[in-house]
Amino acid sequence: MISNLLLVLAAAVFSAGLRSFQHPLVFRIGTLGIVGTSFLAGWLLGGSIPLGLALAASWLFLPWLEILTRVRHLRLPIDRKLEPRTPPGRGTFPGFEDITAEIEDRGFEHVEDIGWTHGANRHFYRVFSNPERKIQAAICLTEQEELAFYYLTLTSHTGDGRIFTTWNYPFSYGLKLQPCVVMQRISGNNQTFAGMLAAHEEWLRLRMPEIGAIVAQSPEEIVRTMQAEMRAQITHNISAGLLKRDGEHFIRYTVRGMFFLWLQFLRDLVRIS
Repeated sequence: MISNLLLVLAAAVFSAGLRSFQHPLVFRIGTLGIVGTSFLAGWLLGGSIPLGLALAASWLFLPWLEILTRVRHLRLPIDRKLEPRTPPGRGTFPGFEDITAEIEDRGFEHVEDIGWTHGANRHFYRVFSNPERKIQAAICLTEQEELAFYYLTLTSHTGDGRIFTTWNYPFSYGLKLQPCVVMQRISGNNQTFAGMLAAHEEWLRLRMPEIGAIVAQSPEEIVRTMQAEMRAQITHNISAGLLKRDGEHFIRYTVRGMFFLWLQFLRDLVRIS
């Protein structure tokens, strides 16, 4: 029994070590190792192969605990009005001013601090613009009860209505993107603003033959466009069947939408980018 316990512990430590590497393949192997460790725990320590299979499979169904207990009851407003907001303090977001300085050092101008709030869900955006590069940037802070995280976005609009966004959002996105929206997700060492900006401009350069002209927006247009894009995203997901109206002013996830979230959670289990 002691030898089996040591084998399971060794597998767990080895798998956790693999997940500490930035290389996507090594990270994925580490994830599979954790699933394998769960199987070994059920088989070697529990004395049952079916128990081992059940423990391994539990990782695939673990997200349903969150979906059924929280997401199923979640109601959010259809119209999320962006209004002026006070920036977060150091206690909430310690590196906020440092990131702001980094963005401004790259030639971006601070446009406005805006956000929307519904119950325990608070969303803050510090918006920047670089008219010369025709790129908008934003520091985005999301607070949901005890969970808080931030991410950066860089966005360019084309003359034919397409939206090209580079971001480092830490999770798989919980909604379907509109057909006109093209996303590039950045991870690893490139998540600094300088790295993201270089990746965004290189991405646009490579796609320039199909993209055509990039259009600039005035500070006033940036905020109006953000508001319109948020509403269009909700409308698109209602049409796609992931969301449904709950009364006149609210929306909630459908069963189809909850399965979509589950698949997105599974993607997060096996990928680093």
